[in-house]
Amino acid sequence: MSSNATITIRLEDQPMPIAAGSTLAQLLEQLGHVAQEVSTAINGQFVARSARDSLVLKEQDQVLVFQAIVGG
Repeated sequence: MSSNATITIRLEDQPMPIAAGSTLAQLLEQLGHVAQEVSTAINGQFVARSARDSLVLKEQDQVLVFQAIVGG
């Protein structure tokens, strides 16, 4: 596979091209997010911080990045 291969995901409902084979952790780094300060979901499913390094993004995945809200 070419190192120039890209896929398109949907970040916050906007199309975003990324390198094929990118993980969720790599995307967060690329976006400048501090991993411990945000929560993530792919296709409506919460993704734990511990799973981000191994979760490879696929074409048309819906990615949400949001601030974790703590309170009660």
